[in-house]
Amino acid sequence: MSDTLVSAQWLREQLDNPHVRVLDASYHLPTANRDPEAEYKEGHIPGALRFDIESISDHANPLPHMLPSPEDFEIAVTALGVGPDDQVVVYDSVGLFSAARAWWMFRYFGHRKVAVLDGGLPSWVAAGGALTADVTKAPVPESKFSARVEAGWVADADSILATLRDPMSLVLDARAAGRFAGLDPEPRPGMRSGHIPGSHNLPFMSLLQSETRCMKPRDELVSLFAQAGVCNQAVTVSCGSGVTACVLALGMAVAGLSAPKLYDGSWSEWGARSDLPIETGHVPD
Repeated sequence: MSDTLVSAQWLREQLDNPHVRVLDASYHLPTANRDPEAEYKEGHIPGALRFDIESISDHANPLPHMLPSPEDFEIAVTALGVGPDDQVVVYDSVGLFSAARAWWMFRYFGHRKVAVLDGGLPSWVAAGGALTADVTKAPVPESKFSARVEAGWVADADSILATLRDPMSLVLDARAAGRFAGLDPEPRPGMRSGHIPGSHNLPFMSLLQSETRCMKPRDELVSLFAQAGVCNQAVTVSCGSGVTACVLALGMAVAGLSAPKLYDGSWSEWGARSDLPIETGHVPD
C-alpha cells in the first residue's frame, strides 16, 4: 500500500494492476485560463478517470469546492470504479498542485490506500509514459465504497478565531508570500488582502523541487516545517480555497509529522468576511 507518493516508474509497473485506480485530479486557478476537462480529453494516463474537485463538492455552499457529504463522495467515487480495497493514485497536469486535495479528500473520507503521483503528468511523460485521448470506462468495483468522516480533521472560521492567541495552535498558510503579506492581489474578486493574525507562511511551492515539481526529500521537508514554526502545536493548514493547503498536509505526512487540520474555507471565506480580523504587510520568520 502507498499512502503518500508514488513515482512514475512505480505507476508504469502497476498500470495493469486491476486494483490500482488512476485519477486525474487537475484543477487550475480562475486566473490560469485553463480547462482541465478539455486537457484531460486531449491526453491523459491510460486508464485514468477524471476526479473533478469542483464537481465532487458541496454545491449548496457558495465557497469554492467545499467538501461534499459522505453520501455524495460515495456516489462519486463508486461511479469512478473505486472499491474499498483499491489503491488509488491521483495526479494533476502541472506536477503537484490539486492532486494533493484529492489525496486529502480520500483520506478524510476514510480511504488510506491513496497516493499522489510525484511530479504529476510531467513526470509521467518524462519517464516515457504514454498518453491517450481514448475514453476510459469506469470499472465495476468488487465491493461498494463506503465513506466515513475522520473527526477533527476540518477547521472552520469560528474554531480558528477561538484559538488565535493560543501558543499551542498554529495556522500555516500555503499561499505565495506576496499574497500572505497583502502586497499582491487575490485571484478571486472581493477578497481582502493579508493573512489570519498570527499565522505563519509556508508557500506550497517551497516544498517542491523547482525543475520537476516533485516533493523535496524528507529531511528538507522536516527542516522547512521547523523553520515555519511547526513544533508541537496543533497545526491547521490554509490557503486560498483549500487546495494547496493540502500540499502542506501531504508534505507533513512525507516528513513524518502529525496530520494537520484543514481550514476548508481558507482565504475564500476569511478574506471575504469583514467581521474576521486580518494582518497585512508582515511575514513572520
